[in-house]
Amino acid sequence: MTNAFHAITVEEAAEAYVRSRAKGRFLSVAQAIRAIRILMPACRVSDRELEEMLAAVCVVHSVPVAFDIATADTAETRLYS
Repeated sequence: MTNAFHAITVEEAAEAYVRSRAKGRFLSVAQAIRAIRILMPACRVSDRELEEMLAAVCVVHSVPVAFDIATADTAETRLYS
């Protein structure tokens, strides 16, 4: 028996993560980015690009999103639904 795994894109990983969290209260962008980085350690996409990608998928699937990544500009959590 042969086990074959196909390579997934970062977009597919973001989509899968959002869909797996669709039943929760909201999606934490910080947790999503950590999960994607664990799944894809060689991912060259910036955190900001991942944040935008995840937000777009959340909008498509009507999943509330928490922009909870601390930046130099702000440390507050932004919640959007």
